Amino acid sequence: MNKNEEGTNSWPHWLKRFFIGRARDPHDRSLLHNISLVAFFAWIGLGADGLSSSCYGPHEAWLTLQGHYYLGIFVALASAFTIFIISASYSHIVELFPNGGGGYLVASRLLSPAVGMVSGSALLIDYVLTITVSIASGADAVFSFLPPEWYAYKMLFAAAMLVILIILNLRGVKESVLILTPIFILFLVTHVFAILYSFGFHFMNLPEVAAATRSDFQVARSALGTFGIFLLLMRAYSMGAGTYTGIEAVSNGLTILREPKVKTAKKTMLYMSLSLAFMVVGIMFSYVFYRIEPVAGKTMNALLFYRMTENFGANLSYVIVTITLLTEAALLFVAAQTGFIGGPRILANMAFDQWVPKRFALLSDRLVAINGILVMGLSSLVLMIFSQGSVAFLVVLYSINVFLTFFLSQLGMVKHWWTERSHGQNWAGKLLVNGTGLLLTSFILVSVTVIKFHEGGWLTLLITGTLVLAAIAVKRNYVLTAKMEKRIDAYALATESPTSNYIPRLDQKEELNAQSKTAVILVKDFTGIGLETISQVLHSFNGVFKNFIFLQSGLINSGTLAEIKPVQEKIKCEVNRYVELMQAHGYHAEGLCLTGIDTVEDLVKAASMIIKSYPSAVFFGGQLVFPYNSAFNRWLHNYTLFATQRRFYNLGIPLFIVPIQLKK
Repeated sequence: MNKNEEGTNSWPHWLKRFFIGRARDPHDRSLLHNISLVAFFAWIGLGADGLSSSCYGPHEAWLTLQGHYYLGIFVALASAFTIFIISASYSHIVELFPNGGGGYLVASRLLSPAVGMVSGSALLIDYVLTITVSIASGADAVFSFLPPEWYAYKMLFAAAMLVILIILNLRGVKESVLILTPIFILFLVTHVFAILYSFGFHFMNLPEVAAATRSDFQVARSALGTFGIFLLLMRAYSMGAGTYTGIEAVSNGLTILREPKVKTAKKTMLYMSLSLAFMVVGIMFSYVFYRIEPVAGKTMNALLFYRMTENFGANLSYVIVTITLLTEAALLFVAAQTGFIGGPRILANMAFDQWVPKRFALLSDRLVAINGILVMGLSSLVLMIFSQGSVAFLVVLYSINVFLTFFLSQLGMVKHWWTERSHGQNWAGKLLVNGTGLLLTSFILVSVTVIKFHEGGWLTLLITGTLVLAAIAVKRNYVLTAKMEKRIDAYALATESPTSNYIPRLDQKEELNAQSKTAVILVKDFTGIGLETISQVLHSFNGVFKNFIFLQSGLINSGTLAEIKPVQEKIKCEVNRYVELMQAHGYHAEGLCLTGIDTVEDLVKAASMIIKSYPSAVFFGGQLVFPYNSAFNRWLHNYTLFATQRRFYNLGIPLFIVPIQLKK
């Protein structure tokens, strides 16, 4: 058994395969179809966040009405209208950006890259809060049915649930959604039945409800005035803004949807908007029907279900309420899935634009954004510990950021339709939808920020601001590095010139000889770094190497998984430029192109094959050396070559690293 085989059968590898699953082949075109989600499963994976908000959104709005509960009917209808407007506007976003990206991409392309970065940063914090508040709320619900002495284990239980969700998502999105599907369906069945029962039981009393609503309105106007009623309704409407979180998830997660993606996304959005509007309106109206009064230590939904079943007998009532509330708790765990799907996607998009380290676009062998999943999960764990799982504290931090993203998305779409009005079709209707969405989301953003700022909302803004500053620092580093690399890349044009002496010429063209010394150059595109590596090898080993093999491994990441062929063609073109250049100077040269998700693993496999054909081959690779060395540089930039050298060392394959100095 060789070392390579030994590694694949080691106990760490066995544990990884047991928990995460076997590696997937990114070149298998049928795989994308198999791991993508149809509208129904996308509704479960991406819509659970919205549906779960019906467990706390209506509750927050109801408490704000200060006893004028019949006015909750107006809040319910306004909430449903807002849901449909935001959903319709995001359907337009899906049409305009069929490859996904959501609020980040809209703001980046239609407003400015910097504004997009702010939108993306806000969404990342919101997704972390989505995971944390969902799991904390679910843990509270579960432990409310357990003996009080067990409450000390609530944090441990919440942390365990978080770890389980991390593992499920590392296995793949579809696997995690399939496992959570029964919970989602059970929640729907219990709550739809409860709402239909509530409406059916009070159908004959609707005239009385209407009369009571008019009476409550008159009383409120006498006490508060017309403007006071307006402010009360707007405050209740704003405090229930958590209801709308999760609507943007479909536009962010388009890459995981089944083809045709736009059609699947629109169908998913329809399922989400109808189910969420039905749930919010149904629950708010049921509060009115049963005249639910707040009770300390009880959620409004718990009080509603107890009132609804009080005539069923104590035992049956307890069983029904327990099952219904447990489905709410379970769905809150499912809702955390939205953060695990949307957050890594946002990080990957920001990595492509160099606002965050490029490693966030990398895929694991299960074809998931492993670094993004780990960051979202671990950040949520830290926040869970910091807040001690306090839902009251977490809810204060919630919903500000998502409405910042909503606002910027609507602003970008309004700008787009206004710009396209001269040659766009149906621009007026789309402008009306996005314009209405802009007004609603801007109002809610300002209201929620003002209301929640002194209650702890300032902390959300502080964290988001810190992330924005970090993104600016990352971008600045990448821009400065690119400028320094351009100075080296100037060699590329000069070297290809017929008069260039940068690469020594041979008097006669070299013929292939497997026993001759062969230099294998690890390259990444036709750049000054690769050319400087060749030059240093030729000058340091004067006359030793006349055979050259150029080896490049193209990385398949979350942005290129769906279209691997263009990546392969680009790599082949770049490697051929090296081959043609060396052949023109009299050397024998060949090129070898690879594509995969793990550069080191691909290079190790290729090196083993090359050594069999060319026993005297020596491997070289160019590594950038920065004018200043820091942990920040090491974290941002690619040090794959050192990892490759360690693997080669274990296999007895020589790999020399050529330092390429960068100058300011």
